[in-house]
Amino acid sequence: MARRLRFTGTDSKNGSCPALHEDTSSGEIIVQGAPLTDPEDVAQLQHLGPGDAAVVVPRELLVHHAPTRTERVRKLISPEEFEQLFYSFSYSAWHLETRRGYASDREDLGFEEFLQTGRAPMDLDSDWCTNICAQTDSGKYIGRVRVVDDPPTEGQLFLLSYARCNATTGEDARNMWRKDAVSAHILDEDFWIFDSRLVVVLHFDDQDVLGDLELITEPAAVLGYCQTRDAALHVSQPYDQFAVQLRRR
Repeated sequence: MARRLRFTGTDSKNGSCPALHEDTSSGEIIVQGAPLTDPEDVAQLQHLGPGDAAVVVPRELLVHHAPTRTERVRKLISPEEFEQLFYSFSYSAWHLETRRGYASDREDLGFEEFLQTGRAPMDLDSDWCTNICAQTDSGKYIGRVRVVDDPPTEGQLFLLSYARCNATTGEDARNMWRKDAVSAHILDEDFWIFDSRLVVVLHFDDQDVLGDLELITEPAAVLGYCQTRDAALHVSQPYDQFAVQLRRR
């Protein structure tokens, strides 16, 4: 079915390109302009897929005629798309964990072993660990900060024990007290940041079951999550130092 396009504007004095159109159904913006064809120019573009095209337009066109709405358009991705991000990111992946427990942890056989022995098992041959090792061995940064209540829940203690597995794969595994998270205005939600350019927010229900995976790419919104990451890294501690502090309480 053909798109329903609405002309939104041009800075051309004779009504020719460059110009902008809006898809009235999807809200997508169609940029019309002279194609970028010089191979040396095209080679400098990042993330240009085989079916993509680049066009050149004056900055004034976007300033004068691009839409200015600021509300977030909620976009959900599938678990398969989310998983692929851990293979395709280029530089960094970082996770904030704020919940008091996770249903997926409680369903893990290792959780029962932890309850019996006080020590979470490690499976470094799992698909997850194998990939994380490969990513960190290649020089990429992967880290996480886990928020812990006082006193910690069973789920938080399980993850604190499991953090040695995270660290063995090359992750920067850290913890922080919830009171410190509140003082530092840390966002109270779970999310991953990939390459400081996109965020996936993990939505859970009241039973700690993971539901929607919300993708955020708007630069201003992503910046807010990056600022939370910086604050969390500043006030958190490496997991092993945090564990020593906990034992002394």
